[in-house]
Amino acid sequence: MGDSGTVRAPDISQMSPQERADRLFNRVMLLNSEGKSDSVQFFAPMALESYRLLSPMNADQRYDMGRIAEVAGAIPLAAAQADTILQQNPTHLLGLVLAARVAGVQKQTANAAAFNKRLLAALQSEIAKKLPEYDHHQADITSAVTAAKQAANSK
Repeated sequence: MGDSGTVRAPDISQMSPQERADRLFNRVMLLNSEGKSDSVQFFAPMALESYRLLSPMNADQRYDMGRIAEVAGAIPLAAAQADTILQQNPTHLLGLVLAARVAGVQKQTANAAAFNKRLLAALQSEIAKKLPEYDHHQADITSAVTAAKQAANSK
């Protein structure tokens, strides 16, 4: 806190590129969960640019970038991130989660169902790999798996 009792914004110039990207990702996701779409639109370009500066990007970073793009309405960019993750590993859970989300946003129900089926089929073998990005995004994976199972059971 500053002398006047106000909270100071962090000095992002002292952060690593990954720390800046993570901070902006968290901010965009929080703003989205609070329904603050105007703020999402304000911070998303900064967040996306912070991810573009990370090179080469790994699957976790691509997922984060894709989620930012998704909530900001940049669906082609989100789809491209999912595609790249799945080209590198066709059973990667984050790639499947993101691809299913993008297909859902695009109202491509058959594609969403296909990605959900692949997600459920790959779940156990991928979880066994204990990838750090799976821990980092456990809530997203759990939510996607629950939705995929509900969709499969409603047929």
